Amino acid sequence: MFFRQLLNDETACASYLLGCKSCKAFAVVDPHVDLVDEYVAQAEAQAVPIVAVLETHVQADHVSGLPALVGRTGARAYLPAGAGVEFDHQPLADGDVLELGNTELRALATPGHAVAHHAYVVTDHVRGDDPWFVVTGDALLIGDAGRPDLHAHGEHTVEEMARSLYRSLTERLLTLPDHLALYPAHYSGSVCGRGLSANPISTIGFERRNNPALRFDSEDAFVAALVQDIPPAPEQQAAIVAANRAGRPLVPSA
Repeated sequence: MFFRQLLNDETACASYLLGCKSCKAFAVVDPHVDLVDEYVAQAEAQAVPIVAVLETHVQADHVSGLPALVGRTGARAYLPAGAGVEFDHQPLADGDVLELGNTELRALATPGHAVAHHAYVVTDHVRGDDPWFVVTGDALLIGDAGRPDLHAHGEHTVEEMARSLYRSLTERLLTLPDHLALYPAHYSGSVCGRGLSANPISTIGFERRNNPALRFDSEDAFVAALVQDIPPAPEQQAAIVAANRAGRPLVPSA
């Protein structure tokens, strides 16, 4: 399996290029608009086409590179079912599997940061049939859990989103093996979490033992802590979400 983590330090966003070289099928997960040229260049250097572009959720802090990358490569777009986007894509339900030759991505529904949010559990069948790592999006970060307010609206209050996230963590992500590598969508410098590590790589087990957001002994205690001292919302949050739902560039503010 080919795997590269690409970082954008200006927005503290992490994205991923991965797939099967022998079967010539690559995917990009959570692409950043500023890194589209880099994804294409790295895939071309391996002589492997990008055939899939996935989002863990509709981003609220930066413009997605998905539309531009799909336009450049002809790849198929994949988003969690119910993401509410306005462009052509393949919706993924919980448990759906995307096969890229010997590389397999399994969608794991982890709502709470967003109503429609997936982690992707990745297996390299050349190495073995056990999962190797998980891309967690904004659900589980390194040193924190995702903030519950950015996609809260209507019946999905901030508190209800936090409760949903608690269940996603305890019933989904923390049931994965401790040895699984953990690759988040953000690291230190992002407004999507508090106290994030500058190291953008961890494991499920290390976070289980050392992440302050995972130390609470009840759902109520987790929720009470998560809704306190939430960082300011990203600049142009509403405009960014609208652009990402429409699959278009960000319209500059007047």
